[in-house]
Amino acid sequence: MVILSLLILNKAGGLIFQRDFNEGLKKLSSNDYLVLAGTFHGVHAITSRISPVRNSGGGLEVLESDRFRMQCFQTLTGTKFLIFAEPNQPNIDVVVKRVYELYADYVMKNPFYQIEMPIRCEAFERNLVAYIKPK
Repeated sequence: MVILSLLILNKAGGLIFQRDFNEGLKKLSSNDYLVLAGTFHGVHAITSRISPVRNSGGGLEVLESDRFRMQCFQTLTGTKFLIFAEPNQPNIDVVVKRVYELYADYVMKNPFYQIEMPIRCEAFERNLVAYIKPK
């Protein structure tokens, strides 16, 4: 599995988690990731309003280029999971839903986690890395 990066955005478009899984990626500054999160949140909101399907509820879900594929999964609470992968990576939708399950199990069930705040949960990160980068 070749997953390049994961971003989790809260319902207001704030970046609450970011992790790169490929050492070969060009490093972005934390400010660049914040700008990316805010920009995607805005584009997602606009595309959900101009969708030709009435009441589809969703915005931009997949963005493909010759260098990467971005898949977005939005929960009912508005949290967005963005996975960047190689363009030929199959079943990204399955991967992003599994990441959501890990989030639900290790972040949302953590009594010390405050909703909508940055994620600092060692168990989540450990299980996420074990899933994305199996040995």
